[in-house]
Amino acid sequence: MNLISNLLLPDNILLDTESSSKKRVFERVGLLFENNQQIARSTVFDSLFAREKLGSTGLGQGVAIPHGRIAKLRDATAAFVKTSNPIPFDSPDGMPVNHIFVLLVPERATDLHLQILGELAQMFSDSQFRNKLNACTDTASIHQLFYHWNTAS
Repeated sequence: MNLISNLLLPDNILLDTESSSKKRVFERVGLLFENNQQIARSTVFDSLFAREKLGSTGLGQGVAIPHGRIAKLRDATAAFVKTSNPIPFDSPDGMPVNHIFVLLVPERATDLHLQILGELAQMFSDSQFRNKLNACTDTASIHQLFYHWNTAS
């Protein structure tokens, strides 16, 4: 069991064939959170863009981890988007991304927020994990991959 398995609900995984920009991904994720967790899409969009203005959340290797703080959110929650076509994300390696893990945390979250980001960084730095993620063609297999990943592997 890992921190991510508690945050990422199967319904919050999106295979995205439409998005061609960071803005569009944030809009689609906002709608996802609005429908599944009753968090206003504009709140999600604004929070993610506010963080992005501080610096890109693109990690490189085709991965981005946009994250934002949400007022009145009780517990951290997440979504994962796998795009069909890589999109520009101002990543340090200059490469576009197609794996986007969106993390929303309560406004006052500190230690847990950092632990989650640390685990995500470890997870996505594992080339074997990224390769398996690339091979997944449905949301159930993606969820299982996240669920069964652990830091000991």
